[in-house]
Amino acid sequence: MIKKISITVIILALVATAIFLLVTDGSADGDTGPTTVAVTKGEIVDKALAVGQIEPRKQISVKSKVGGIIRRVFVNIGDQVKIGDPLFDIAPDPTPVEFAEAKRQVELYEVTFSNVKREYDRSKSLVDKKLISAQEFETKQADYEESELRLKLAREKLALIESGSTLVADREVDNIIKSNINGTVLSRDVEEGDPVVPLTSYQSGTELMTLAYMDDLVFKGNVDEIDVGKLKTGMEVELEVGALPDAEVVGVLTRISPKAHREDGATLFEVEAEITQIGSTYLRAGYSANADVMITRKTDILLAPERLIDMEDSAAITCEVMDTAGAIATREIEVGLSDGMNIEIKSGLEEGELLVERPPKEISGE
Repeated sequence: MIKKISITVIILALVATAIFLLVTDGSADGDTGPTTVAVTKGEIVDKALAVGQIEPRKQISVKSKVGGIIRRVFVNIGDQVKIGDPLFDIAPDPTPVEFAEAKRQVELYEVTFSNVKREYDRSKSLVDKKLISAQEFETKQADYEESELRLKLAREKLALIESGSTLVADREVDNIIKSNINGTVLSRDVEEGDPVVPLTSYQSGTELMTLAYMDDLVFKGNVDEIDVGKLKTGMEVELEVGALPDAEVVGVLTRISPKAHREDGATLFEVEAEITQIGSTYLRAGYSANADVMITRKTDILLAPERLIDMEDSAAITCEVMDTAGAIATREIEVGLSDGMNIEIKSGLEEGELLVERPPKEISGE
C-alpha cells in the first residue's frame, strides 16, 4: 500500500514539472522582443493655446437720460434692431415737490415776462418818439429776450415732467429710447414698471439693455507667458468652440496685450483674434472657446515618435534602428520641430526606416 502511494506521488510530481516547463517555454516563445515604428512623412505644427470666449467687437449698454418708470418695452432678447428703432418708453415719475417747483417756476416766469414785455413795449414807443436813447432801448430789448427764453425753458421742463416729451428748437425731445446701432438684443435688464435712474455727469444711470453687432465677432482670451514671446499679429488662429465641437472656425491674431495680469497664480497675457471664417455655423456671444495660434507649420517632413528618440545628451541625439536583417544599431540624428508627440527628423534617417521601440522595463519587487 505504501509502495503504491509513493509511485503515485512520483507520477504527480513528474506531471507538475512537465506542466511548469511547458508554461515557461510558452512564455519565452511569446516574448517577441522589441517592436518597430516606421519613419513617415507628415505635418507638424508648433502652436500656442489661448483660452477665452467669443465676443462681439461692437457692444453697447443702453441707458436713459430721462428718469422715470418703464412704461413699455418694444423689443425682446434676440430681436434684431436698426438705428432709430424704439426700445423703451419711459414715463416721467416726478416727485410732488419736483412737479410743484416746475409748475410754480413757470408761473413766476410768466409774471416776470409779462412785466418785462410791458417795459419793452413802452420803451419801444418811446424810442420811436426819440424820448429815450437807442442804448437804453437795446437794454430793455435784451431783458425782454432773456425773460422770454427763461419762460420757454421753464415750460419745456414742465412739459418733460408732465408728459415726457417737448419741442426744443424745432427738435422733438421725448422719452422714447431708440437704438443707435444695427444689431441684436443680447440682454435686457429691466421690465415694464421698473424705475429708471437717468444718466448724468455724476451718476452712471440704470443699464436697460445690451446691444451688439453680431456679424463682427472676435475671440478674446489669455495665453501663458511661456508662449507669448513667440506670438505676432497676423498669425493664423484655429478656434475650437466648446458648444460646437464640429464647427470649423478660423481667425487671425490682431492684438497682444503689452501687459500681463495674474489669474489663479499664473501670469497671463490677453490676446484678441478677428474671426474670419465660420462657414454655416451660428456663433453666439459668450461661447467659450480654445484658440490654437499657429506659430510654425511644416509640411512634408520626416517624422518620428519623440518617445523613441534619446535626447539625454544634447551633443549626441540618438535612436535605435533595425535593418532588414533584424540587426539593431544606434544612430546619431538631427532633430527639429516637435509638437510633444512627434518630432521632425532633419538628418540621419530616411522615410520607411524602422525605429526600435523597446518594451517597458519591469519594475522589480525586491
